[in-house]
Amino acid sequence: SHFKTFVSPLSNKEVPSVSVSPQSEIMEGSSVTLTCNSEAQSAVNYTWYKKNQTLLNKEPQLVFSSIQSSDSGEFYCSNFSVLHRPNLPSVSVSPSEIVEGSSVNLTCSSDANPAANYTWYKENEESPKASGQIFTITDIRAEHSGNYYCEVQNSVGRHNNTLHLTVVAGTFFSFNNKLKTQNVFISLKTS
Repeated sequence: SHFKTFVSPLSNKEVPSVSVSPQSEIMEGSSVTLTCNSEAQSAVNYTWYKKNQTLLNKEPQLVFSSIQSSDSGEFYCSNFSVLHRPNLPSVSVSPSEIVEGSSVNLTCSSDANPAANYTWYKENEESPKASGQIFTITDIRAEHSGNYYCEVQNSVGRHNNTLHLTVVAGTFFSFNNKLKTQNVFISLKTS
């Protein structure tokens, strides 16, 4: 049996392709996999067709575990992406133990389709502090305390989440080596 593969275009940008495995001659009773390949990055839904009949499979692969001659035909797939605004972003700080003068990473992540742009702001400051999912504060000091929020935006919408960063410099003495050092405490609160 031979398979012909046709593609139903999603849009001018994304056209799924269909591949057949194995690529050699297909014998009755053998296992065959048709794969719908898409460049869409997330939230893709697939639909398989045999001629004009819609098949129940909604996965990117259509698998025949023991193919029969009755399975012969023209197969094609279509796909579509569900566009949605970014979900409420998750924000975090690392490392967990921070020493004054070290670097701290504030990280923001969100599921969005199409992909989102990330911008970091400090409350009561107009200009952005950083672009991208990770905002690095080098040489952290007490004056870095405050509310930082990550805004996630795509063509469908936006969402933001706030991280409260408190940097408190404190002095303690190590009696073993008689060194005076600074300690920094970070409190993390999301809202």
